Amino acid sequence: MPVTITTRVSDNLAKLIDKIAKNEGMDRSTVLRRFLEKSTKNWFLEKSLKEYQEGKLTLRQAAKISGLSLWEIIEEVKNKKIYFPYTIEDLKDDLRAVNE
Repeated sequence: MPVTITTRVSDNLAKLIDKIAKNEGMDRSTVLRRFLEKSTKNWFLEKSLKEYQEGKLTLRQAAKISGLSLWEIIEEVKNKKIYFPYTIEDLKDDLRAVNE
């Protein structure tokens, strides 16, 4: 069931949102819902990638947190040029997960 969330924004931000809504042929609420959904997904992705790079998460864990497949998170790591010392044990764990 949908939940109503109320927040205050500056006049300038409201004008920008309304401009986007008009440009896209949507109402303000639809624009805000889409922005919130995209931003929320992006937050989880960025957080999981940061924790992966810090060695706090495996690729498989980062994928699960961000709602992506293992191959999608690998592509994100590649695109963002995130480097992490990947061990043979990590590879074995990931291959086991793929084969499950």
